[in-house]
Amino acid sequence: MIAVAVIFAGALGAVCRFVVDGAVKGLRASTFPWGTFVINVSGSLLLGILAGLVISHGMPSSVQAVVGTGFCGGYTTFSTASFETIRLAQGRQAVLSALNAIGSLVCSVGACALGLVLAWAI
Repeated sequence: MIAVAVIFAGALGAVCRFVVDGAVKGLRASTFPWGTFVINVSGSLLLGILAGLVISHGMPSSVQAVVGTGFCGGYTTFSTASFETIRLAQGRQAVLSALNAIGSLVCSVGACALGLVLAWAI
């Protein structure tokens, strides 16, 4: 039953990614892939909160599987971030490419750490 829940949560995560990406792109046209950046950072924050709740508050591991593996797995997209980084580099936009690679990593790890701290504080 958990596997079915993971499948549906993953599908929901993918739909949310599509909606958020479209909404962010609709705010302003930009060469920088803000949609993917926002998705990965917000997904990392959610995953940090979830991990913190499981670790510090004994939330069931089944919730971790469904929300973490399913929803966050379908929502976040580090493969797209990597592709967009290479695309920027190929387009001779080395600064944006480096900002995307380094910024995505630093901000996503920072958001996950913030999520852990927030969950522990509850």
